[in-house]
Amino acid sequence: MSARFSGLFISAMVLLTQFLSVTEGSNIGVCYGLNGDNLPSPANVINLYKSCGVGNIRLYQPYPEVLEALRGSGLAVAIGPLNNDIPNLAANPSAANDWVNTNIVPYKDNVDFKWITVGNEVIPGPLSSSVPGAMNNIINAVASAGLEITVTTVLSGSALGVSYPPSAGAFSSDAVSTMTSVAGILAQHDAPLMVNLYPYFAYSSDPAHVSAEYALFTSATAVVIDAGLEYYNLFDAMVDAFNSALEKVNFGNVNIAVAETGWPTEGNEPYTSVGNAQTYNKNLLNHVKRTGTPKRPDYIMTVFLFEMFNEDLKQSPVEKNFGFFYPNMQPVYPFW
Repeated sequence: MSARFSGLFISAMVLLTQFLSVTEGSNIGVCYGLNGDNLPSPANVINLYKSCGVGNIRLYQPYPEVLEALRGSGLAVAIGPLNNDIPNLAANPSAANDWVNTNIVPYKDNVDFKWITVGNEVIPGPLSSSVPGAMNNIINAVASAGLEITVTTVLSGSALGVSYPPSAGAFSSDAVSTMTSVAGILAQHDAPLMVNLYPYFAYSSDPAHVSAEYALFTSATAVVIDAGLEYYNLFDAMVDAFNSALEKVNFGNVNIAVAETGWPTEGNEPYTSVGNAQTYNKNLLNHVKRTGTPKRPDYIMTVFLFEMFNEDLKQSPVEKNFGFFYPNMQPVYPFW
């Protein structure tokens, strides 16, 4: 091999490595919502995921057209039933078997189902008491189908009654009983608890006490020192509040995965902007690919960024503008 060719080859490999290092073989995924009336076809969306090097995808319900597009894609899939289906899934094992046989089994040979999320932000709330039973019935249905898929649930920050400082994190009084049962299920099956975390909302609702630097991963010094641990960013503090809450119900061995996190580009200026969204998501991605939180520094979490597209049928201007891409598949800002 000539020196010139060798140099070109090495340069090409460096560029390829830099491109693939964004998400290749990593713990990073992107949420795919369909609350829009102008979104591209599922086949084009899945191709976009692949072209971006994104390995994990989260769906909020089993859309057959999306599942068909996922066949042979190699993407690892998080998917779950609708929240309103949870009581029936808890009360009737046959309903759980039907859900798995309808939405998972027909695609099992060429779709990589990795997580089933039973409930999105329903704890605490009127559906809370049904979550453990629904999880157990789905677990049994998955096993009956001869499959191995992690079953979990997804919480919002409202599940915590105390979240600051991180070491004081505790489940709210109306969530603690359900979460003790849920955590027991997760521990038994070595499954993570999934949470939706948004430093943006904490910052935008209280900028007098939450700095932009702390929210955007740009602080050069520790903003919070708690129980001897140094926190340079709010994301880590939020995760460790959940870790502390799990410890308080005696399930500190259950790990955390992040089912949603992101930053909007419009709708609430000056807190929303392309610059802030790009900064948050880039710094988040670089952070979670290489390290854990101060409380769990060696645990590399699975993290899903929110979200692939701006969705025009969402309720508020902010909710409509979390996407990496416009519906025409043009990037909102350079990222992938």
